[in-house]
Amino acid sequence: MNQPFLDLLKKRRTIYNLGRNVTLKKDELTAIIKEAVRQSPTAFNNQSTRAIVLYGAASEKVWNIVADRLKTEVPNEEAYTKTKQKIATFKAGFGTVLLFTDQPTVKDHEEKFTLYADNFQDWSEQGLGGAQQNIWLALAANGLGASLQHYNPLIDDQIRQAFDVPTGWVLRAEMPFGSIEKSAGEKQFLADNQRFKVFDD
Repeated sequence: MNQPFLDLLKKRRTIYNLGRNVTLKKDELTAIIKEAVRQSPTAFNNQSTRAIVLYGAASEKVWNIVADRLKTEVPNEEAYTKTKQKIATFKAGFGTVLLFTDQPTVKDHEEKFTLYADNFQDWSEQGLGGAQQNIWLALAANGLGASLQHYNPLIDDQIRQAFDVPTGWVLRAEMPFGSIEKSAGEKQFLADNQRFKVFDD
């Protein structure tokens, strides 16, 4: 059985300890990320997923926004210190991909295909999930680590202002990426009988 894709899936892990020891050029990485999104399927091919790719000071700005915003949310200074330590691991990465859903596209398809109108929000999330997975796999295939974070909607307004985000783009996730400075631990799985059923004639 030929399973290089499954081997790649195993290689894709959540990496929290990121660095900047990256040999690929920024334009090469950007091209990889763009193509991963471009080739990800969406319902009715509506292409509702959007992405902003950030490097250097622009990437760091995302995590400064997160740190500043969370200062008003955590219960005390001790908790905030731990929060800042976690955010610093994302900030240490080579770049960040901000992932959005274009709501005007979703609403347009709700109006065009009224029979399926109730499904397009769910389908847009499925499309976004596929794009996230494909970006992550493409980075892993090139020896880079990443994680998927969800500080939205707390940071939505600040991100919109900082990066001139179009009004209809709704932030859904943040993906810091970079060199793998510390590998992920062993992954645990549920027993197959808790997750799968197989029927054969």
